Amino acid sequence: MSDDTAARRDPDALLRRAGVRGDPDRDQHFLVDDRVLDRLPGYLPERTDLAHLLEIGGGTGALTDRLLAVAGRVTVIERDPALAAFLREEFAREVADGRLAVIEGDALEVDLPEFTASVSNLPYGVSSEICFRLLPRRRPLVLMLQREFAERMAAEPGTPEYGRLSVTAGHYAEVEVVEPVPPAAFEPPPAVESAVVRCTPREPDYELPDESAFMDLVRACFTQRRKTMRNAVRNTVHISGLADPDAVVDAAGEELMDKRAGQVRPAEFARLARLAAEVGGA
Repeated sequence: MSDDTAARRDPDALLRRAGVRGDPDRDQHFLVDDRVLDRLPGYLPERTDLAHLLEIGGGTGALTDRLLAVAGRVTVIERDPALAAFLREEFAREVADGRLAVIEGDALEVDLPEFTASVSNLPYGVSSEICFRLLPRRRPLVLMLQREFAERMAAEPGTPEYGRLSVTAGHYAEVEVVEPVPPAAFEPPPAVESAVVRCTPREPDYELPDESAFMDLVRACFTQRRKTMRNAVRNTVHISGLADPDAVVDAAGEELMDKRAGQVRPAEFARLARLAAEVGGA
């Protein structure tokens, strides 16, 4: 990756040229700290294929500019029509050269293009939904998120932050919080701390008969995280779809069933999902 950032566009100047100000009510907080912007592409894992980077929430193009400096091609998804038009104008040469495509639309609804990696400053209100559109693609991701959300993604079993999000994110990738980012790095400053997360794709070290059933089981158990797994499995058949939860409880054994969901490792949830397929009628 290139370390040449001297010619990168100034984020404050981009805001002035675009004639916009961030709107917290629309989840618009523009990243304006040059140092953070310059570091973001460098957080991609080593040997990441930079042929085609995806950016969600392009805003006024400060991050887009940095991605174009290192990538073969960039696709930006921007839901604000005025900002999408500004990006096409500001980067007209790159668009004409085929190095930049701007998709106007909601990242939760548009068809995602094929991409080799994504670097994005996500709208915090829909960051969870967007993450779980991106993670199953198993591509390297560098995402700016609300710090609390980021820490839950990366949490280990037995910690207060560990939950459904930790298990499902960790199913697809090794998740690391690589940099905290203060509110002052944004315009306007959000009311929360932010953090940069790196997701390095990996195949889980366990086998699943049905990935969807696994996700449903994890979701079910964490809706009753204060209860033992024994009770959580029995009480959430409306979510898990188990026809015979007692058979699953008996097959799983006391050691696992005496735990609470926040103590259960992903591999143990996978074992439970396999048992559910074998004896639980899931």
